Amino acid sequence: MVIDNLFDRASSVMTVISFITFIGIMWWAFSRRNTDNFAEAAQLPFADEETPHV
Repeated sequence: MVIDNLFDRASSVMTVISFITFIGIMWWAFSRRNTDNFAEAAQLPFADEETPHV
């Protein structure tokens, strides 16, 4: 049937789009220009703020 063929093609296209998106996110996350941002963000939990004692 025509609808079965359409769903098979749509499924294949979405698989390819999802894989390309995944590769793009991995490339962005591990690119060198983001390492400084991630290193700074990784230290945020250890940054203590001085709070006045009441």
